[in-house]
Amino acid sequence: MDGAGEDAPDDGAAEAPRGDWFVQSLERGFSVIKAFSADEPELTLSDIARRTGMTRAAARRFLLTLVDLGYVAVDDRRFRLRPRVLELGFTYLSMLRLPELAMPYLSELSRDIQETTSMAVLDGPDVVYVARVGGRRVMASGITVGSRLPAYATSHGRVLLAALPDDQLDAYLAGTELVRRTARTVTDPVVLRERVLATRERGWALLDQELEEGVTSLAMPVCGATGAVIASVNIGAHSSRHTPEHLEEVALPLMTDAVQQLERDLRLAGVRTPGHPLL
Repeated sequence: MDGAGEDAPDDGAAEAPRGDWFVQSLERGFSVIKAFSADEPELTLSDIARRTGMTRAAARRFLLTLVDLGYVAVDDRRFRLRPRVLELGFTYLSMLRLPELAMPYLSELSRDIQETTSMAVLDGPDVVYVARVGGRRVMASGITVGSRLPAYATSHGRVLLAALPDDQLDAYLAGTELVRRTARTVTDPVVLRERVLATRERGWALLDQELEEGVTSLAMPVCGATGAVIASVNIGAHSSRHTPEHLEEVALPLMTDAVQQLERDLRLAGVRTPGHPLL
């Protein structure tokens, strides 16, 4: 059998059981695409094999297939993504009415507070940014639409986790590794649960340098047409410009007004979920 076993991870790690419908080669192909990053946009075959856990032979087949399909380019034995990979996410984004409705309010909020604003949704253990406005670079890592960050360490995540039923919140806490990002990151699941429940009671979250040193952020949940939380709006600011107390005093009333107006639009448009609006 040609190539039997070549696609298996080299480290022999056991994978979670999959249904008989699962197409492992598709998962492997996506893992090759996800191996690239802004920090390392060009990778060698050995780099890809190491990052995906594939053998060099298997990684080569996937890379050359992606080259033929136009998603990857190769030059002097170094591979890089081509713009065509944007097609993989464009269909979802083009259906997403939520960012379209949110952008005017994010823009106005950004102008009023002179800081970066954004919208995110919860996806598994992470928040995913679906809209972002602001010229100032708040985080050293640089966040764009589509960026993912751990929910536990972000104000976006704190309000979105607060919207989960208790059993789902407990499952999240039990199944998520809480990695320390800064000296202030909450990594004790008991303490994190208390903070999330406090956020649920208060209706907003303010995190001071838990994700990155020098970044303070404020977030509020956004409810769709049924009243269920479907996203969150956030202001991210340099801690040197805004103490937590000042950000709460100045930005919270502006954010509250913006979210209320956005929720009115979502009700009128019938948007019930981030990706499948009923229009």
